[in-house]
Amino acid sequence: MKEKILTISLFVSLVFVRQMLFAQTPAYSIGAKVNGLKDSTCILAHYFGFNQYIPKDTARADANGNMRFEGKKKLPEGLYLMVFPDKKRWVELLITDQQRFSFTADTTDLVETMEVVGSDENKFFYDYQKHMKAQFAEMNVVRAQKKVRDDDISKVIFNKKIDNLQQAARVFRNDFLTTNDKTFAAKLLRAAAEPDVPPAPKLANGRPDSLFAFNYYKAHYWDGFDFTDERMVRTPFLQRKLDVYIKDLTVQNADSIIKSADYVVGKAIAGGNKEIKSYIIWYITNKYEVPEIVGTDAVFVHMSEKYYLTGIMPIVDSSTIAKIKDKVKTIKPLLVGKVFPDMKAQDSLGVFKAVSGIKSDFTVVFFYDPTCGHCRESTPELKKFYDTNRSRGVQVYAVAVSNTPEQWKKYIGEFKVGDWLNVYGPSALLDYRKAYDVYSTPVVYVLDKDKKIIGKRLGVDQIGDFLGFYQTRILKQKATIINTASPAPSKTPK
Repeated sequence: MKEKILTISLFVSLVFVRQMLFAQTPAYSIGAKVNGLKDSTCILAHYFGFNQYIPKDTARADANGNMRFEGKKKLPEGLYLMVFPDKKRWVELLITDQQRFSFTADTTDLVETMEVVGSDENKFFYDYQKHMKAQFAEMNVVRAQKKVRDDDISKVIFNKKIDNLQQAARVFRNDFLTTNDKTFAAKLLRAAAEPDVPPAPKLANGRPDSLFAFNYYKAHYWDGFDFTDERMVRTPFLQRKLDVYIKDLTVQNADSIIKSADYVVGKAIAGGNKEIKSYIIWYITNKYEVPEIVGTDAVFVHMSEKYYLTGIMPIVDSSTIAKIKDKVKTIKPLLVGKVFPDMKAQDSLGVFKAVSGIKSDFTVVFFYDPTCGHCRESTPELKKFYDTNRSRGVQVYAVAVSNTPEQWKKYIGEFKVGDWLNVYGPSALLDYRKAYDVYSTPVVYVLDKDKKIIGKRLGVDQIGDFLGFYQTRILKQKATIINTASPAPSKTPK
C-alpha cells in the first residue's frame, strides 16, 4: 500500500512540475541583436492600415544591442514592425505560427545584414528582399551608365541590359512564389503586386481599345489579395489597395464610389473572414462620414444603411448603432440633390421668411453665431462674394442660430449685411443640430433655383469657385443634351 501511495505522489509531483514549466514557457519569444543600437527601448507592433501601428510589446536593448520580446499569450499573426526609439527606422517581421525565433542585423543596412534563425517565413521574406535589392542596384548602375553615354548604340545596349534585368527579376519573383506558394511571405507579395495588363485588343476601326488597359487593371486589381486570411488586416496592403481602388480607380461621385464599395465588401463577405469584412466596412464608412468631396457623404448613408443597420457589420454595442441611426436620420434629407428642408424664421421686422420663398438662381444658406470667431472671420469674405454676384441671381439667407436678438442686430450693422435675408434662428424653434447638421458654426449650404442642395459644408472662400465649376458643368451637360437631340444632317443627294 505504501508503494502505491509513493507512486501516486511521484506522479502528482511530475504533473505539477510539468504544468509549472509549461506555464513559465512564453507563448512567444523573439530575440534580437541589432548592432548600432544600445541602451534604448524598442516597440514591437503590428500594422493597422498603411500609416499606423498598434503596439503589442516593448523590449530594452542592452549595451550590445541585445533584446528579447516575450509574452504569455501568442501574438495575433500579421506583418509587424520592431520600431526603433527614433521612430524613423524599423525592422519588419512576419509573425505567423512560428513565434519563437531570433535575428541579428546592423543599423548600417538592416535588410542586407539580416540573419534569421528559427523562422522560415522571415528567412524567405528577407532572402527575397536581398535578391531584389541586388538586382535593383545593378539596374540603377546600368541606368546611370546610360545617362553618361547617350549615343544611339549605347542606348540600345543599355536598354537591352535593363530589359534583361527586369525579366530576370520577374522570373525570380515567379519562381519564389511557386516554390514558397503556401507561405505568408508569398501572400504579401501577391497582395502588393499590380495586375499585368495584356496588350489592348483592336476595335472595329482597327485602332487599339484606349479604355482596355484601365478597365482590365480595375477588374483584376484584387486578384492577388486573399480575402479569407485575417492576417491581411494587420498589414499595410489592405488600406493601400482600398485607397487606390476607391480614390484612383473610381470616378469621384457618390454613385460610382458606392458601386466600388459594394464590390469590395462583396468580395470580403464571400471570403468569409469577419475581421477583413469589418475593416473594409469600417474604413469606407468612416472615410465618408466627413468627406473631402462635396456630395460624397451619400456614401456614408449608404454604408450605414446597408451594412451597419442591417447587422452585416458585426457590432454588439447598441449605443454605436443608435448614434449611426441618428446620424443617418439627420444627414439623409440633406444630401446633395435633395430639396433643402424648408424653414421659416423672423427677420428684423418680425416677419417670418422662408427659404422656399426666395426668388433667386442660387441661395447661400449661412448658419452662424454672431459672436463666433470663425463666423466673424468668414463674414467679410461672404459679403464680398455676395456684392460681386448678387446681380447674377445670388441671395444669402443668413441664420443666426444662437445668441441674443441684440447681438444679432449688432452683427448685421457691424458687417453692413442688411441686404442679405437675415433671420433670427431661435424664432424658428428648431434644433439646428438635428434639422440641419449644424454641430459647429459656420455651416454653408448652396441651393439652386429649385432649392435643391448642390453644395454643402463649403468654406466661404470656396463658394465662388464651386459655383463657377457648377455652372460650367451645367452648361456642358446642356450642350451635350442639345447635340444628342439634334437630328442627323440629311444626306446630300448624288
